[in-house]
Amino acid sequence: MRLIVGISGASGVLMGLRLLEELKRHQGVEAHVVITEAAWRNFELETQADRETVYALADYVHSNDNLGAVIASGSFRTDGMVVIPCSMKTLSAIANGYDSNLLVRAADVCLKEGRKVVLVPREMPLGASHVRNMALALDGGCCVMPPMLTFYNHADTLEQQVDHVVGKILLQFGLEPTRFKPWKGDECDA
Repeated sequence: MRLIVGISGASGVLMGLRLLEELKRHQGVEAHVVITEAAWRNFELETQADRETVYALADYVHSNDNLGAVIASGSFRTDGMVVIPCSMKTLSAIANGYDSNLLVRAADVCLKEGRKVVLVPREMPLGASHVRNMALALDGGCCVMPPMLTFYNHADTLEQQVDHVVGKILLQFGLEPTRFKPWKGDECDA
């Protein structure tokens, strides 16, 4: 399996880092990573991870400025893309086909080729333009997966909440999460 992971400049880059850690655990998954400069600023503010640490989790790293990278072409086969976190700027660009950088171009290529694109938008509260762009992204074929809090699995820490979001993303691609607690269902009364 070959996946593209885009990390854009929204708060929550820890989720992108955790996704890369999970993908590294899966044999046979090739991760292509593209990270915006705004995301690097958030890595500095929100984590202890430096570029070397993050890049070590990827099989291939692509510069966001390189519109000639292999992931910018539909003939380069992938199984899809995840943008985690997805800033509202990036969401708008993807929803409206504004391919101004490699991250957005790679998502556009996945969509035009009929490949899965999962967007993990990070903003609260949502403005009307945010909701319209999410609807456009859905209409365009994206899976929009805001990182909502979970309660049924007793996720009491930030780490457990992030693991839940990352687990839901992995399931979108048929990958088994290692730290995810799924809903088990109610006991039957009969």
